[in-house]
Amino acid sequence: MKQIITGFHAIEERVRKRADEKKGGNGGDNVRYTLYVSKSGPRVKKILSLAQNADVAVVNADGKKLDSLVKNLPDVAQDHRGIVLEAEGDIKVNQNEVDFDKWVLEAKNSEERKTVVVLDSVTDPHNVGAILRSCDQFGASLVLLPSRHSSNDYSENEIIARSSAGASAYVPVAVVPNLVRAVQQLKDSGFWVYGADAGGVSVQDVAFADKTVIVMGSEGTGIAKLLEEQCDTIVSIPTCGKIDSLNVSVAAGVLLYESYRQKL
Repeated sequence: MKQIITGFHAIEERVRKRADEKKGGNGGDNVRYTLYVSKSGPRVKKILSLAQNADVAVVNADGKKLDSLVKNLPDVAQDHRGIVLEAEGDIKVNQNEVDFDKWVLEAKNSEERKTVVVLDSVTDPHNVGAILRSCDQFGASLVLLPSRHSSNDYSENEIIARSSAGASAYVPVAVVPNLVRAVQQLKDSGFWVYGADAGGVSVQDVAFADKTVIVMGSEGTGIAKLLEEQCDTIVSIPTCGKIDSLNVSVAAGVLLYESYRQKL
């Protein structure tokens, strides 16, 4: 499998992670990385410096070569700005995908505070990327995605990587066939589940549990009924605007910040 990555943040974090793997003795030999560069500049030089310690081959190429590498990407990801990273080999759709059953078992036996974000049919990859960025900044332990009706397809991964500003290289993700069953497993392991929706308890009046699950619904229809029934509390964010509601990624950021703030 081959993957093409564009965007300064996404490339830098992927190369940085590769360097960390090499330093830790995990060379990731099943994946080969090649960095194609047609322009110079401070950000490119920083990435090239990281590449020296990451076993990433560097190829000086012209703009036409880079254009050919990105021609099959979504439009927003074709803006390569003179640098493209190619990964080839045994590549996961998400580099941080974890085994959910194993993760839940470990969380059940852990005393550490944990926050899980569940994305129920969030289909816009820009929103997924933005939520991953907030998860990184506010210490989320895991993002849970359904295997169907979500934006986790390989074809959209480049947009997610760019929108997350590199956070998609770090935030653990689990993809499950049934979100309702997965959330029930989390509840059985001591998690308290908060669903985000209008008309719920104001986030200002909510004391988030040490083991928290935050469920975000789809952009159009919100949280599915069966999943909403698994929620212990429905949480809303007070606003004063004239439009209907906050964007799902903005709402997720607000809730993640409040959960993080309470656990400081």
